[in-house]
Amino acid sequence: MHISDGVLSPAMIAVTSLAGAGTLAFSLKGIKTEDIPKISLMTAVFFVGSTIHIPVGPTSMHLMLTGFIGLVVGHHVAVSVLIALLLQLFLLHFGGISSLGANVFIMSVPAMILGVCLRSYLVKAGSKSFLCGFAAGFLAVGGTVLLLAFTLIQSNMRFGQGPFSTIVTITVVQIPLMFIEGLVTGFAVQFIVKTRPNFFHREPPDMERLEHEK
Repeated sequence: MHISDGVLSPAMIAVTSLAGAGTLAFSLKGIKTEDIPKISLMTAVFFVGSTIHIPVGPTSMHLMLTGFIGLVVGHHVAVSVLIALLLQLFLLHFGGISSLGANVFIMSVPAMILGVCLRSYLVKAGSKSFLCGFAAGFLAVGGTVLLLAFTLIQSNMRFGQGPFSTIVTITVVQIPLMFIEGLVTGFAVQFIVKTRPNFFHREPPDMERLEHEK
C-alpha cells in the first residue's frame, strides 16, 4: 500500500509531509537505549514483509505487520517504518520521496494506537494472546486502508469515482490481507508469549533492583 511519487497533489504532499513529521516526532519521544534492538528488529520485519508484494491492478498486496510492530515497540512504530521505507526507496526504488510523509503517517498511526491500547493488555492476556494479536494485525491493516482511501480522495476525487475505482480496488484487495495479517500476527504473538513471556513488556526488568532484592 505504498503511495508512489506523482500520485498525490502538491497540497496533499504538503499536508501529509507535516503529518508524517509530527507522527515521527511523537514516535521518537521516550526512546531508551534498550529500545533500539527491538526497533531495529521491527525495521527488518517491516522491510522484508512489505518488500514481497503481489501487483493487483493499480495497487498491490503485501504483508505490513505493523500491528505486530505496534505490540512490540508501542508508539515507536513510525521510527521503524520510516527507516524501512527509506531503505526500500534507495535500495529497491519502491515508494517515493514526495509520498514519504503520507506513507509514514498512514502505516504508522493505526499501529501506534493499537500498540498503546493492546500492549499492556497483552502482557496479562494469557490464553487470549492469539485474539489480541489477531485484532492488532487485522485492525492495523483496516486503519491503514481507511487513511489511504481518505488521503487519495482528498488528493483527487477521481480515485473514488465508479464501481472499479482505485479506492474500491484497494479496499477489496486488502480485505483478505486483513485476515492474513490477523492470523500471522495472532500466531506469532501466541508463540512469543509462550516462549518469551516478558518480550512485550514496556520495559525490561531493572536488573540492579532485582539483584538488590536477592
